[in-house]
Amino acid sequence: MATHKTTTPTDPLTLEVVDLIGTVVARYYDEYEEAAAEHALTGAQARLLSLLSLEPLPMRRLAQKLRCEPSNVTGIVDRLEARGLVERRPDPKDRRVKLAAATEEGRRLARGLRESLDFAREPLAGLSREERESLRDLLRRMLDT
Repeated sequence: MATHKTTTPTDPLTLEVVDLIGTVVARYYDEYEEAAAEHALTGAQARLLSLLSLEPLPMRRLAQKLRCEPSNVTGIVDRLEARGLVERRPDPKDRRVKLAAATEEGRRLARGLRESLDFAREPLAGLSREERESLRDLLRRMLDT
């Protein structure tokens, strides 16, 4: 659970930035849902597959990252496993724990999903390398606090 800090009155510039971030997030999710649907996936299935394309994870950790119940994750993994996109395997560090891992086909599909998200790529292409680096660094700073 996230803890909420006491907030101070917000200036108009900060409110505008917050609104813009919200718009970017909404557009990202809309486009992600559309891209997922083109592959007969739900948004949750696509997000889970995207996480697993980076590294195998135990179900409990997946549930934490997706902010949902472990039983929901089990159902999502079951459906992706039935399609050959995900597999369960023992954790080499603790054989009592099962990891969910993307198959080669799952990693390929996750990569295709990421590459199909155009909305940010086109506007970002209009920024110089230095501007993109600055934006990246500012976003990282925001996430580190």
